[in-house]
Amino acid sequence: MMIYANEFLCNFSFISLFLRSLKLLRKAIRMAICSSSWMDFRSSPVPALGGLSFSPANHPQEIPCNETHPVENLLPESPASVPRVLTPVNGGPPLFNSCSKKYPEENFLFNRTPVEISRIGLQNSIQNNVISMRSELPEEISMTPKVDGLSSMVTCKGGEVKVLGKVRKRPARIAIPQMNRDLDFEEVGLDGGEKEFHVGGRDFCLASKKGKRKVMEDGYGFITEICGNSKQAFFGVFDGHGGRAAVDYASDKLGRNIMTAMAEYENAENQLEQAIRAGYLTTDKEFLSQGVSSGTCAATVLLKDGDLHVSNVGDCRVVLSRKGIADPLTKDHRVQREDERVRIESSGGYVNCHSGVWRVQGSLAVSRAIGDVHLKEWIISEPETNKLRLTPDCEFLIIASDGLWDKVTNQEAVDVVLTHKDSIESCRKLVDISSSRGSRDDITVMVVNLHNFTL
Repeated sequence: MMIYANEFLCNFSFISLFLRSLKLLRKAIRMAICSSSWMDFRSSPVPALGGLSFSPANHPQEIPCNETHPVENLLPESPASVPRVLTPVNGGPPLFNSCSKKYPEENFLFNRTPVEISRIGLQNSIQNNVISMRSELPEEISMTPKVDGLSSMVTCKGGEVKVLGKVRKRPARIAIPQMNRDLDFEEVGLDGGEKEFHVGGRDFCLASKKGKRKVMEDGYGFITEICGNSKQAFFGVFDGHGGRAAVDYASDKLGRNIMTAMAEYENAENQLEQAIRAGYLTTDKEFLSQGVSSGTCAATVLLKDGDLHVSNVGDCRVVLSRKGIADPLTKDHRVQREDERVRIESSGGYVNCHSGVWRVQGSLAVSRAIGDVHLKEWIISEPETNKLRLTPDCEFLIIASDGLWDKVTNQEAVDVVLTHKDSIESCRKLVDISSSRGSRDDITVMVVNLHNFTL
């Protein structure tokens, strides 16, 4: 029995060796066929594609279709409408696949991961003998995408397969309009680099402090002794947003445009009210023509012939002290005002509340301003104007940006000014109070002595 077993094992070994020899011979024959087919193919003429001829040295060659040999290792199907170009790892011209109708493009390598490439047998030739690759699986395979808008690369040790295909490009950078810093202004304003500023004169005093923003966006303007008359003057405080362009322009031009309009409406009824309105609208129109996207709120006072004309757009505010009692002369133009909300919505806009703040079109917290070209359909520049006859009990005006009014009440501001006798120190004290209460906004406070303008 032991002898029969030994003979059986011996015969089995010879059979295994014979089968292995046949397998190796078959493999050698296949490799020879691949090499011969490839050399014949490289020397063959290049067919025309779409009426165009290509040079074998520089242009893709058409892969002959093989209908008799099915593809064994299929990859997920890729769109047949997208042409593909392949570069063999052993050199030679690139290959253009024209067999998509007979054999889908899944018999090539398109954006495959290393695991998938290993799974399909990169070490062997593709079944229909159109690509000659290394007979052994590379030790290292890596995907190296080239994000140049044209291609991605599968890199193998000792060679590479380059696939040309569409890659999503990065979207174009949005062009943001630059702020116009070349305007030449004569009136005094605030430089964007100054953190604190104080000024005083016979008729007014002012203090301003930069907030947490990179650029100071508050400003002011004044014109005294209009037409040589010491009883006539113009004062204004401006609170910009989106840069300094609008606040710089308005602080320089608004008072002048009102003076020009006064001459035009000299014989008209309600002359000053019409002149003020025309001055605001003209300033807004002129600034919008520059194509700059910033805007500014404004509160202005025109003193003439013993009358006080107060106007505003936005949330800068004017408060009168009458015998020590605070009397606000302007109403803030904010979205929470019912009449402003109705006006915006009736003109096709919308308002919403974000983090406790109501905004127009989800953007701006004020409903009126000079500038804001992208919101001009809803952010109007027409001011509200209030006329008041000056009397001896009218003591002073406080004109300030919302950096003060968001933290200090009207009466509290009047009390501080009364304590410090409407001096620069009173303005500085109000700025300090607002800052100490957590204001991060720019703060500008102007106090105007009305006794100098009473007839």
